[in-house]
Amino acid sequence: MSRKVRVTVWNEFRHEKESEIVRKAYPDGIHTAIGEGLGSVVDVTYATLDDAEHGLSEEVLNNTDVLIWWGHKAHDEVQDEIVNRVHDRVLKGMGLIVLHSGHFSKVFKKLMGTGCDLKWREADEKERIWVVAPSHPIVEGIGEYIELEAEEMYGEHFDIPQPDELIMVSWFEGGEVFRSGCTFTRGQGKIFYFRPGHETYRTYYNEQIRRVISNAVQWAAPTTREYPKYGNHKPLETIKGKA
Repeated sequence: MSRKVRVTVWNEFRHEKESEIVRKAYPDGIHTAIGEGLGSVVDVTYATLDDAEHGLSEEVLNNTDVLIWWGHKAHDEVQDEIVNRVHDRVLKGMGLIVLHSGHFSKVFKKLMGTGCDLKWREADEKERIWVVAPSHPIVEGIGEYIELEAEEMYGEHFDIPQPDELIMVSWFEGGEVFRSGCTFTRGQGKIFYFRPGHETYRTYYNEQIRRVISNAVQWAAPTTREYPKYGNHKPLETIKGKA
């Protein structure tokens, strides 16, 4: 892609308004911390739950190459019309990066076709995110693992389909493991699920976490191939026995 990748960062933006702890961690919103971490190599816009059409109008999505999604406490408030709109855009080639508790969002569950449930615990425990696909572009510039001193635990079983690629696996201080970095393809769109990022921890300021998300944006950006033609199709060659 010769131009900059156009990224829309979507966030509920509810925790930051309602919780002093979260507001202290992300004074300008989780979405802003994520967007700033992408640097100047992309064009970033922001959208939140309480914007008109949740900030995801047809015009916005048609001008989005990669959508980053963070949601947690208000999944049910996302209108089905908007979910269907995002789903359709992914099938037609828009990249989607789903972060942390976005695993339970309507759009991710619709794309996965499963419940997307898991185990969880808030105990300020260490997380070590191991790279298990070191040649993958999403982990370019990342060492053998990323260590976070305190995060929320997510544990298996994670009710998702078999990923196209498993990129990272987390180990937690309490003993659980979790598939933390997974890729999927739906239609023409590429999807990356990335686990870390509980709202009370400043995880999205971590340079390695930012590097992974930035790499994932470039990986998920759509190709310039023409969208396939479907439906009734005239034969390319003369069919024998037909006038």
